[in-house]
Amino acid sequence: MRHYETTYILRPNLGEEQFTEIIDRTNAIIQNDGGTMIGLDRWGVRRLAYEIGKEVQGYYVYINYAAAAKTVDEIERIFRIDDRVMRYLTVKLNDAINAEDIEVEKQRLEEKVAARSKVQSEESDLDEAGEEFDDESLEDEEIND
Repeated sequence: MRHYETTYILRPNLGEEQFTEIIDRTNAIIQNDGGTMIGLDRWGVRRLAYEIGKEVQGYYVYINYAAAAKTVDEIERIFRIDDRVMRYLTVKLNDAINAEDIEVEKQRLEEKVAARSKVQSEESDLDEAGEEFDDESLEDEEIND
């Protein structure tokens, strides 16, 4: 098996039920072909860098997995057919990955998600406390000095 990551963008107006259906279908393709899901991260609706088919936002999904090359071909074939998928990108991270490497990668991704959650909770705590950085007050201080 090889180690891959795929990021794909769905139309933002589909709704949670359709997002879940597409994600589950993609995961099923990987698992039915004997692959292993390492990580799944729903980034949610974000602004696109450029307009795609008159859409300015998209629902981003990131998956990290180990699978055969034919599995990636099948996923991308389905993505090309399904007009709910606006864009996708698959990157091969490694030519070979074994069970031990999969566990190490799962642990690394869990730590990364935990660190991101911690940063987001600290930022929300700062916002609630009213201690967020204010550019205007800094400019006022510079003018008064």
